[in-house]
Amino acid sequence: MPEERPGRVLAFDSGIGGLGVVRALRAALPAATVIDYLADNALFPYGEQPDDRLVARIVALIGAAIAGRRPDVVLIACNTASTLALASLRTRYDLPFVGCVPPVRWAARVSTSRVIGILATAATARRPYLRALRDEFAPDCTLITHGARGLADLAERSFLGTAVPDELVARELDSLFSQPDGARIDAVGLGCTHYTFLADAFARLSPPGVHWLDPAEAVAHRVATVLATRSSIAGDLTAGDTPPPFLAEEMLLTGPAPDAEALDRAVRRIGYRGFRVLTPVETGEAPQLARLTV
Repeated sequence: MPEERPGRVLAFDSGIGGLGVVRALRAALPAATVIDYLADNALFPYGEQPDDRLVARIVALIGAAIAGRRPDVVLIACNTASTLALASLRTRYDLPFVGCVPPVRWAARVSTSRVIGILATAATARRPYLRALRDEFAPDCTLITHGARGLADLAERSFLGTAVPDELVARELDSLFSQPDGARIDAVGLGCTHYTFLADAFARLSPPGVHWLDPAEAVAHRVATVLATRSSIAGDLTAGDTPPPFLAEEMLLTGPAPDAEALDRAVRRIGYRGFRVLTPVETGEAPQLARLTV
């Protein structure tokens, strides 16, 4: 009889923002599913890095992680990395990749004013990809974007349990809603996975009647669908096959955590047994890591 093995997902982000998607994955996937998490925190935030450097680094890191962790599906739980490197990753590696992109289509579906917003990082907001999404999925909508600087850092602080002053969040929201036609925005999509940890503040500090759209659950369900298909094709071991050695689920960092104790407490709430810092790692260029294993 074939022997089933648990599905394995590799989730990747520049920091801890993708853990919001992992939280949704835990609810959407079977309990036995292994979800490894790789945070390239040594180069966080991605939004302030040159594009060519990011692509080279992401492709190298993901390749090392694929070799070491043997995932069935790779989730790029980072909008900047998704819009920048997904095409290169899919060309380079023979695995299914699921990315995170700003939920423009969803915003267009729920908007009645036909003025929609995307709150993103500066890097995501400036890319032509965002306008292409508008042209394809919301051609009858006015799209207003704000590329926030520092909001991802505030989100990480919130995740770690540090209080974030309302005025800092309100300042970024004002930069979105104060733009021409901004007062008519009635749906705002989160264009950065980090922002899920500030969702309550966004709802509380924004004008009344605004729908805040977090795509984490939709992304999680997409991963679940791809994983089920992948498992049905290649997930069983037949008699005589040698199963690969089982690797325990891990959260991996490319650099030291500024507040290791707070991070340890926070990731345990997501289901991890702490985290491990990969060493040595070159943070100046794409890291030369042979295998991301124990």
